[in-house]
Amino acid sequence: MSRKLVTLITALLVLAGCTSVTENLRLTIATGFPSGVYNKLGHSLASEWNKQTGMPTPTVLSTQGSIDNVKRLESGQADIAFSAADVAVDRRNDKFSALARIYDDYLHIVVRADSPIRTMADLNGKRIGVGAPNSGVINIANRVLDITKIDATRLEYGLPESTAALRSRAIDAFFWSGGLPTDEIVALGKDEDIRLLDMSEQMKTIRGVYRYYGAATIPLSTYRTKNTVPVTTLTVPNLLMVTDRLNADAAKALTQAIFAAQQELAAVSRAANSIDIRSAVETQPVPLHPGAREFYRDEKRI
Repeated sequence: MSRKLVTLITALLVLAGCTSVTENLRLTIATGFPSGVYNKLGHSLASEWNKQTGMPTPTVLSTQGSIDNVKRLESGQADIAFSAADVAVDRRNDKFSALARIYDDYLHIVVRADSPIRTMADLNGKRIGVGAPNSGVINIANRVLDITKIDATRLEYGLPESTAALRSRAIDAFFWSGGLPTDEIVALGKDEDIRLLDMSEQMKTIRGVYRYYGAATIPLSTYRTKNTVPVTTLTVPNLLMVTDRLNADAAKALTQAIFAAQQELAAVSRAANSIDIRSAVETQPVPLHPGAREFYRDEKRI
């Protein structure tokens, strides 16, 4: 019997065993705005968890983003929540844990191509969409503007409002933190000439204060922009969060199913291609749920 066949049979047997611990499990997932990466992955996960474990399909909530999600997790309105790591750390709760680190969000600072704004410093005095209230975007945008001492008019616009306002020239720039690519920015780049601002000069200062932020480049092929070289920007890991209300056996089954469903997740968002079992355990300082830890231990990842 081939090694691949043995692995497949083993996985099927384990998943069959998962059914008994999840068959009556009714969960609610807090995601993000409709058509966003969180929301797309949430719907796909809900479907795959149902298929793989036999559990009732979880309810998927559209929300304002990470801060909203973590508040819902705290209150019991949600059982599972997508959250940027910085928000999870800021609102750290001893009852919080994570199933996995899933993918990284990239900070986008978008301006019109004909704008005189060329650098972060040029944002001084401008009108900027900084994200919806209770979103992860507004958390990062305010930190970046504060650290870099940029004095601008901050408008609490979500992504749909920001793209519309940039089109109409009601704002000069907007912040967005999301997976690559984000559909609304893809669409904006097809209709309007835009640029993304580079953050190379600011990253050392920002990371000196917030160590969990990283730096990476957005490839030119991601969006249709007037940039001529890839831009360096801030990145933040995303976590799939739960609480101690979820029992260990169910958490283990759900975690296993995330990786079994990666192909299906990637079909709804390319960001899911970044989900990697080797980095999934890197949720610190938020601890892994004991059930998720058992799965990774079985896979010899910890």
